[in-house]
Amino acid sequence: MYLPPHDPHVDDPMRFKPLFRIHLMERKSATVECMYGHRGPHNGHVQIVKKDEFSTKCNQTDHHRMSGGRQEEFRTWLREEWGRTLEDIFHEHMQELILMKFIYTSQYDNCLTYRRIYLPPSHPDDLIRPGLFKGTYGSHGLEIVMLSFHGKHARGTKITGDPNIPAGQQTVEIDLRHRIHLPDIESLRDFNELSRIVLEVREQVRQEQQQEGGPEDAAGLGRQSPQPCAEPPAEQAKGPGDGGAEAAAEPPAQSGQGQPFVLPVGVSSRNEDYPRTCRMCFYGTGLIAGHGFTSPERTPGVFVLFDEDRFGFIWLELKSFSLYSRVQAAFRNADAPSPQAFEEMLKNIQSLAS
Repeated sequence: MYLPPHDPHVDDPMRFKPLFRIHLMERKSATVECMYGHRGPHNGHVQIVKKDEFSTKCNQTDHHRMSGGRQEEFRTWLREEWGRTLEDIFHEHMQELILMKFIYTSQYDNCLTYRRIYLPPSHPDDLIRPGLFKGTYGSHGLEIVMLSFHGKHARGTKITGDPNIPAGQQTVEIDLRHRIHLPDIESLRDFNELSRIVLEVREQVRQEQQQEGGPEDAAGLGRQSPQPCAEPPAEQAKGPGDGGAEAAAEPPAQSGQGQPFVLPVGVSSRNEDYPRTCRMCFYGTGLIAGHGFTSPERTPGVFVLFDEDRFGFIWLELKSFSLYSRVQAAFRNADAPSPQAFEEMLKNIQSLAS
């Protein structure tokens, strides 16, 4: 199992935790051992369910228990998963979310079903190389998101989830047709000014959708080179009075140039060590919901591209900022055999979450 680094250190490498192992014996036989818990390997079982799907089962779940009971198990899990103790966490809501995650994950005792996922196919016209990213999600900690490109849109799909938004759901969608020009650095500190710019673009998007006869299905769009996505020279950054929709008329800029970036006052971030320059920004929407994925809705936000390996998203309604950093671990045999196979996989994992 690949685990994200401890919150909020998104640039740290992924952590590796063995869950089971298979010993190949003579005469085509094999033994399976569960690696879960702290009492060493013990008897387990692996079953091939169907193509690209298998299940694991522990046959000795008592090996997962600790002498100090559930309290000791929780404190050990907290130290390993979060890199901290319960006394370190003062926020009551965060304590509640962490306890929920412990109860949810520990109840399965390593009896799990695995389904294959593909890495997204890449194309020369993509804004950056698609792939897996570690992202900050407030009190939920770090989660893994898959960034993929679909014509005029980009998607961030959750590979790991939380009590609000489960894995498989589309956490963010980026509209590559609508650049957002940030104001000068002092004006950017004013949340109301950024909000005004973003809501102007949202209104333009709404009007365009009405003219086109309804919301577009990003998955059904043909691939188009995102020409309006060219990086603006720093000196051409729009002022506070300029809307974000006029970006398409600008000529492409030289790569490597950027503009100063700072989070508006009042926008919270788990990681204050975010880049202070960005390449470009786009209008996007983020998915929010109550516990148990109740009352889900897409809300406006800003996708901030920092460099090839890092991007951010400002959740306007939540006044929150998520920072994403590329997963550098290499995964063998993970490429999709075709774009159609990748799209089908996305639909499958979303239907599982629904």
